[in-house]
Amino acid sequence: MALVPLALSPTVALAQKSAYAAAAARIDGFDVEPAHGLSAGNDLLFTLYGTPGGTATVRIEAVVDRFPLAEVETGVYEGTYTISIRDRVTATSMVTANLRVGNQVATEILDESLLAGAASRSEVKRAADAAALAALVKIDRFAVEPAARLDPGADLFFSLSGTPGAKASVRIIGVKGKVSLQEVAAGVYEGTYTIKNRDRVSANSAATATLRRGDREASATLGESLLAAPGRAPAARRAAMHCANCGVVESINVVEVKGEGSYLGKIAGGVVGAMIGSQIGQGRGTTAAEIAGAVGGAVAGNEIEKRVKKTTHYDVIVRLQGGGAQSISYATMPALKVGDKVRVENGTLVPNS
Repeated sequence: MALVPLALSPTVALAQKSAYAAAAARIDGFDVEPAHGLSAGNDLLFTLYGTPGGTATVRIEAVVDRFPLAEVETGVYEGTYTISIRDRVTATSMVTANLRVGNQVATEILDESLLAGAASRSEVKRAADAAALAALVKIDRFAVEPAARLDPGADLFFSLSGTPGAKASVRIIGVKGKVSLQEVAAGVYEGTYTIKNRDRVSANSAATATLRRGDREASATLGESLLAAPGRAPAARRAAMHCANCGVVESINVVEVKGEGSYLGKIAGGVVGAMIGSQIGQGRGTTAAEIAGAVGGAVAGNEIEKRVKKTTHYDVIVRLQGGGAQSISYATMPALKVGDKVRVENGTLVPNS
């Protein structure tokens, strides 16, 4: 006996369709079976999982505006796109899926590569972001002024150039701890380490510099010996060593401070004000005028006293070599000008030629 498929009654079909239409449009998953080649004739099989009873379409940027996916089972939509000769498909071409249910539309962007074995859009973006972040902190140069000997008391002078506004340090194999470098100019870091008795430093001891800003850092390994070649004269760089209290005059500001008025100024001003008020008023108005004059005179007297007691001083702002700033106050105009090289000593500024 042959089996005859039973068709749903119009009422049941309509009820089922209405139930789907009432559901919110939702995409639970969207992926592709990548092709082994992206030339003409290769197929891309797309699968979408979401709300059943909807209309699913796929758009490949700059290739095809929209092609449909069929609902092959409840909530599962599939469709194949065959690349044509005119298409310019790449592994990271943007692919967007839309699922329409009633008047609601859900959208999802494909997070996979269209080419088997190639990086996806998100992987390419992450790599680009990582490269951009790494570029924020970099070391352009790391060098040492080698010592004539590596005995206790000998100095190793390190210099580094790279990203400004960071924290720089050096670690030397055979030395406990790290050597901090100071930023003596924008992006230029320097520091000296004096060899201790406990250190085990040799000419070939590895030295690694680290430059850190926030949670990003860069590192570099020294590519030269810590021991100077025989007969090599010491470099004349000592004068250029970091000076923590040296800098340049950045600005000179005039600051006026009003004095504090006292009760004497108020009394004197009040008396004068009352006398003037009595000359203005007549009869009952005399008393009112006297009171008004006294109040106004007290205020004016207090203000005059403040102005008389006003003081002026001069704040000199110095931009230090390490990047910070310091303010030094003078009671009189100092013999300085913007741009002068100075050194902070005992709370005052002295020329630093």
